Amino acid sequence: MRSIKLNPQSMIILLVLLFMVVWWLFINFSGSVDTNSNFLYGAALGILPIIGSFFGFLNSNKWGGTKSSMGKTLVFLSAGLLTWGVGTVVFAYYNIFLQVAVPYPSLADLFYIISWPLWSIGMIYLSRATGVKFQLSNLIGRLALFVIPIIIAGISYYLLIIVARGGPLDLSGGLLKTFFDLAYPIGDIVILTIALLIYGLSFNYLGGFFKWAIVVILFGFVLNYLGDFSFVYTVTKETYFVANWVDLVYTSAFFCLSIGVSLIDPNRFSLGTNNQNHV
Repeated sequence: MRSIKLNPQSMIILLVLLFMVVWWLFINFSGSVDTNSNFLYGAALGILPIIGSFFGFLNSNKWGGTKSSMGKTLVFLSAGLLTWGVGTVVFAYYNIFLQVAVPYPSLADLFYIISWPLWSIGMIYLSRATGVKFQLSNLIGRLALFVIPIIIAGISYYLLIIVARGGPLDLSGGLLKTFFDLAYPIGDIVILTIALLIYGLSFNYLGGFFKWAIVVILFGFVLNYLGDFSFVYTVTKETYFVANWVDLVYTSAFFCLSIGVSLIDPNRFSLGTNNQNHV
């Protein structure tokens, strides 16, 4: 098994994670709720994916930008990280300056929701780079393409709607709220489905230097799914506060996504003239 070799980019992200974990422990062991320390942690949570997006864009350029599948993958994954990070900073602005504990719907949601199509496009390009298209030529691949989305949709409806929201969606809250109430679970379903399809259909092809970087990215999307479920559930139960355990899940998710795109750096190895062969 090839070990994960960290580069300067990933070391910076790891240091940011360690700082945030220590900060999170301090907040929660001190019992702080709805204080400036909590809200500043929320703002810092947005900085983590912004840093990751910066490194992702740098690495995309090294892959030739939009001229290669991996370059396109990093462009769209990084753009999604950037918009999610900006949304979180905007969320913190509502907390700190407008004294709104859970702004919804708000300008923050606009940035959050833009992340979903960007990530989806990035994952589609990632599937091309990891051999999923080839795998769909066999019976198991075609069966998985049909069965996995149905299973994920069923589980997601139960978790994100019935459990997290306490029942069917209430679509009487106005057009904007209705849009986001529908867009968030749909986005989660699409992202998790694509992630599981890529992992399941291309695992045997995930060799080479970037195998674990890609696995970490896929795991990051699973954690983000769990974070979204936990956020909606705790808001519904009126137990959510900034920097509680849900935000630790989000911190872990965006650490995985950020360090994943930072590790897909062709300069980490001597890849020769055809980088794509080493994905």
